[in-house]
Amino acid sequence: MLRSMNDMQLLRYSRHILLDDIGIEGQQALLRSRALIIGAGGLGSPAALYLGTAGVGQITLVDDDEVDLTNLQRQIAHSQDRIGQPKVNSAAAAMRAINPDLHIQTIKARADAPLLAELVGQADVVLDCSDNFATRQAINRACVQAAKPLVAGAAIGFDGQISVYDRRQPDAPCYACLFPPDTPMEEARCATMGVFAPLVGIIGCMQAAEALKLLIGGFGGLAGRLLMLDARRMEWHEIRAQHEPQCSVCGAGAEPRAQPATE
Repeated sequence: MLRSMNDMQLLRYSRHILLDDIGIEGQQALLRSRALIIGAGGLGSPAALYLGTAGVGQITLVDDDEVDLTNLQRQIAHSQDRIGQPKVNSAAAAMRAINPDLHIQTIKARADAPLLAELVGQADVVLDCSDNFATRQAINRACVQAAKPLVAGAAIGFDGQISVYDRRQPDAPCYACLFPPDTPMEEARCATMGVFAPLVGIIGCMQAAEALKLLIGGFGGLAGRLLMLDARRMEWHEIRAQHEPQCSVCGAGAEPRAQPATE
């Protein structure tokens, strides 16, 4: 376990260390922490880059796709010369170009239930940067079962949303409390609907910010609040979310969830 930072780390992270809410202790907490990012595309790109620049000690990237020319309009972790490469490898290269000391695990695979059951339990925070309803539900279920905080974002067209689902907090909702798994859902994909390039940057950066605050501790956050952005008018709307007692994932009839791990 990390006991102290070297001179290079003290210099690299000095602007965090100067903040009273972070300081040496908070930065060391980041260096000890483990983040799991599902999706290395529009949302995952800025989220991964900022977690890397901030010094999160272990970052696991999961995505089963390769870089395509159409991605480069918004997926800022990728570049022209990496077209055809797995997105997780491309994103890792971009992260290491900024911070070569990072410990990055790349997994080119679809985030299905068995893989999530293995990875979520090892993480201190999970970022859902995926692009489909089924994967979001699987990530949420794994986070509830492992009692891990989930930072979930979504973006399509000019509309974005972000929230934190942290069932460690009393009466906090999970993703399924707001969006039940059996809700009829018409999938909207960027390939057919389009997406405003900076929108994914805004939401992905906010996901990174919420994840960092969770890892440092002592901050207020978005648990119990769903923020929705209309990027046409640049207007935010907030919904106060509540735990649904009959939720099929975290409520009555759901499988018992694990207790938070102690170290």
